[in-house]
Amino acid sequence: MVNLLISQLRSVDRRWEVGMAALAWLLIPLVAAIAAALWGSWANRTRRIRSDGPELDGYARFREAMEKSTSGT
Repeated sequence: MVNLLISQLRSVDRRWEVGMAALAWLLIPLVAAIAAALWGSWANRTRRIRSDGPELDGYARFREAMEKSTSGT
């Protein structure tokens, strides 16, 4: 009788271990999905819009310098 009770306790313990293992394997994709959602929202954030002013000014200076060097020869 005592052996029967002990074996039932072991089977309850074994079922708990199997359940926890299944839960752990289900949590891995859940954590990965949450991490992917956080990364996606961070990557898609709105950034400050920067004007092209400095680049266009530099290009205009470059063109003027190139025109001056070719017009002298």
